[in-house]
Amino acid sequence: MRSIIGLLLLNLLTDCSVSFIVTVPPGPLVAHVGSTVILPCWISPAQNAEALEIRWYRHGEFRNTVLLYQRGKIQDEQEKSFRNRSSLTPRSDHSEGLKGGDVSLKLEKIIIQDEGSFHCYVSGDSAYGSKDLELKVTAPGSAPVLFPRPLDDDRLNVSCRSSGWYPEPNITWTSDQGKTLPPAGVSLHRGADGLFSVHSWTTVSPSDAQLVSCSVSTAIGESKEGKLDIQGLVSSDSSEPWKALFITFTLLFCVLLGLAGWMLYKYSGKLTERKHAGTDCEDVHVEERKVPVPVAMNMEELRKHAEQISIDRESLSPDLKISSDCKSVRDSPDYHPTAEGFPYQLCAFGAQQFTSGRHYWEVQLAAPPIPPKISWLIGVVKHGNYCVKDRSAYTPSRGFWFLSSDGGNGFYTNTDPPITLSISPRPERLGVLLDYDAGLLSFYSVKESKHLLTMSTRFSGSIVPLFNPGVGDASPLKIVDCPVAEESPAEVTLPLLSNCSTVA
Repeated sequence: MRSIIGLLLLNLLTDCSVSFIVTVPPGPLVAHVGSTVILPCWISPAQNAEALEIRWYRHGEFRNTVLLYQRGKIQDEQEKSFRNRSSLTPRSDHSEGLKGGDVSLKLEKIIIQDEGSFHCYVSGDSAYGSKDLELKVTAPGSAPVLFPRPLDDDRLNVSCRSSGWYPEPNITWTSDQGKTLPPAGVSLHRGADGLFSVHSWTTVSPSDAQLVSCSVSTAIGESKEGKLDIQGLVSSDSSEPWKALFITFTLLFCVLLGLAGWMLYKYSGKLTERKHAGTDCEDVHVEERKVPVPVAMNMEELRKHAEQISIDRESLSPDLKISSDCKSVRDSPDYHPTAEGFPYQLCAFGAQQFTSGRHYWEVQLAAPPIPPKISWLIGVVKHGNYCVKDRSAYTPSRGFWFLSSDGGNGFYTNTDPPITLSISPRPERLGVLLDYDAGLLSFYSVKESKHLLTMSTRFSGSIVPLFNPGVGDASPLKIVDCPVAEESPAEVTLPLLSNCSTVA
């Protein structure tokens, strides 16, 4: 009898020695789209978990696991969407990992579909436990972009656009006096990727406010703001009712980015030679035309409008050297600048003309391991224009629209006055989207998947791509071919004859 009692006591002590409870931190965890997050989970009291079964799964998906650890190793039994994204990782530098009972899950490349409950289940021979952990996913979206449009009663209709948000964002309008401005309209759109785009507009009188602010935020604390100085947009000279408009907007990124410039809007009245820069580029009211401003970087969507762009050899500056396929251009080794400043006359024109529709192309500005180019000019130009040394000749009113990088002078547009931008890191590949019908020219940093700038204008006649490789850089300026989508009947492309038979 004593031996039986002793055996029962031994079994009881053994069971107690391996019992445990599963523990997770209180409250939900928050992670950004594209980031990496660790979902902490551990057993108490601390003990070696290498011989236990560890199962992470979603609600109601016990057998369809996020990660399954059995018999001392991770098993190849896993929901497809979590493959190559999940692993067991210590929750802190002080954790001993599995040996200390830490069974935390590391989840990489967070997507919106990851939001929800994750179950941490741990099982041994004589004990098991499970706890739920809530994951909230967020995407901060792009900085709001503000567009003004004057109304007949001296007020301004100011629109605000931002994209790439999750969860659904709210939008708030305020003046510099802190007064809340009622929106005239708000629209939300959710893309196939699950991210939200927001568009709102309001009307304001310059006599009531100096600045107008548009703030986009989510319920979990993400917020970004754009500001517009409306006093600088209204002419005080009644003899010039359509004096130039310009926009500046402030990009307030939560951690990394600071101030960046936006675009210039111009109005013209009578067609005279006294127009200011850009005054023949009449503003396009995006809301009325129902044309979305392409601020979100969606490579698949952009490349649906890809064109096979090449350089027209016949119109090439003699001080430029072009590749045999008419895709790459750089300053000639024999060229020696005679004056300081950007060499505006070193222009190359695209061999394709556009008179309607959307058209997209990409330009490579780096040839690793060589650093990115610091001197370049990229945009579009009215067909038939030619390049000169004088910078003042390069205005929208004369048929030039571009973004330029001039070494230590930074990034700037050719508007009047020019808008200086803070772009970091320096683009290695630049995407250009010409929306002829909407009057929009947008620039994107392809590697960083980031929208840089959108110019609003009105095009007329044939428009061709414009390139200038600058001088002194080791890397050439190279046009990169993208997959070409089927051409819409509404889009008209007039290619010039290719002149690529020999190398200049």
